[in-house]
Amino acid sequence: MDIISPSNGMVLTTLEEDSRNVLSDKLDHLRIGQKSWREQSVESRLDVIVKFGELVMEHIDELANLLTDETGKPITQAYNEIRGANNRIEHLKAHALTTLKEEVVPNLEGTYEKIVYEPLGVVANISAWNFPYNVGYNVFLYALVAGNSVAYKPSEHATLTGLKFQELLYEAGLPEDVFHCMVGGPQVGEFLLQNDLNGYFFTGSHKVGLHVAYKTFQKLVPIQLELGGKDPLYVMEDVKDIKQAAINAAEGAFYNNGQSCCAVERIYVHEKIYEEFTKALVEEVRSYKIGDPHEKDTFIGPLTRKNQLYFLKDQVHDALEKGASLLIGGHRITGDGFYFEPTVFKDVNHSMNIMTEESFGPIIGIQKVMDDEEAFSLMSDTNYGLTAAVFSSDKERAYQILDKMNTGTVYWNCCDRVSPNVPWSGRGNSGVGATLSTQGIRVFTKPKSYHWRKP
Repeated sequence: MDIISPSNGMVLTTLEEDSRNVLSDKLDHLRIGQKSWREQSVESRLDVIVKFGELVMEHIDELANLLTDETGKPITQAYNEIRGANNRIEHLKAHALTTLKEEVVPNLEGTYEKIVYEPLGVVANISAWNFPYNVGYNVFLYALVAGNSVAYKPSEHATLTGLKFQELLYEAGLPEDVFHCMVGGPQVGEFLLQNDLNGYFFTGSHKVGLHVAYKTFQKLVPIQLELGGKDPLYVMEDVKDIKQAAINAAEGAFYNNGQSCCAVERIYVHEKIYEEFTKALVEEVRSYKIGDPHEKDTFIGPLTRKNQLYFLKDQVHDALEKGASLLIGGHRITGDGFYFEPTVFKDVNHSMNIMTEESFGPIIGIQKVMDDEEAFSLMSDTNYGLTAAVFSSDKERAYQILDKMNTGTVYWNCCDRVSPNVPWSGRGNSGVGATLSTQGIRVFTKPKSYHWRKP
């Protein structure tokens, strides 16, 4: 399996994919290892995770450059991701012990009752390339603390990072039969779906998520799908600083080249400030440095996947054919690597794919609305349900819209943000289940109820 650098299209290295025999052996080891791992105390399991986090920070320069090499993520953003993901470990330090502790239920009938949270067993973590630390930690660290063993399938676009996870977990003291990185492409994920595991946790596209669900639902084990989004942002006319709102919206749309499930994918602006906001956003996007992702001031690097260049080209063509006005960008950047110009359209509508299909790239459409009612109607016009944002100086007015949005997360005067303190969940085509928060710890357990009565 060739590992390709998105910045120049060259082969970084070549890995040997795991054969079916190797994969079977790894699963056998995970089944055996989980039995002893679950017997360790939560405190000892947590100690391993904390040590892992310390080792990651000790090796951050190597890890950040590796992440940039294989995904094209600008180096400053690579550092940001690695440092930011550490808040998952801090969250586990604060909450794992109390969340996984057995609960005694008061009872006046002479029967002793309690709840014990047992690990699921061996879980598959089929992960994503765009934020491998964030989305990986959300699953495999929480699963390990809860006493599970993990078959970790990194994306083929972030396999080198996945192998470093394995190396540092082992160095931190994790038994080698409790976590295995499964190396290979889609066929490795398919192998995991075919085997009888105790839980399946997938991060990726809606299309593949449906396949995962179809292949595993008959097993009657937990299935969690963190899928895509077409996340809307509405800018009301009462924002205190239009330019700052445009800067924040642009970052929400273009950070990591727009390759984020919770990136701002469509913007609605009240007609009273539409032109001023649009001008300010374009000015901000013009200031973004495009180029070598290893340079610290690069904001727009290459796309991770070459095929996405053609998908974005089709969205641009569709928007222009249907009457949108191209304000900036719209083309692939010639030369080495998978670069696409940051692209902004105005005069868009929902007949255009740019406003209805997940773009997952540096492209955004800005649509004019006349009032909050029209904005809410357009924001709700989607099968996705991950996040929604409103920028306004009036909290109650913003709340009137956000309270009605059928999304797992809503934002007021912020966007494209994830916190370990609250659940991360999607609705509709954005997935099922939740990671993070205390719910994201217990999702890797199965409760057992005890009823004891003295003879």
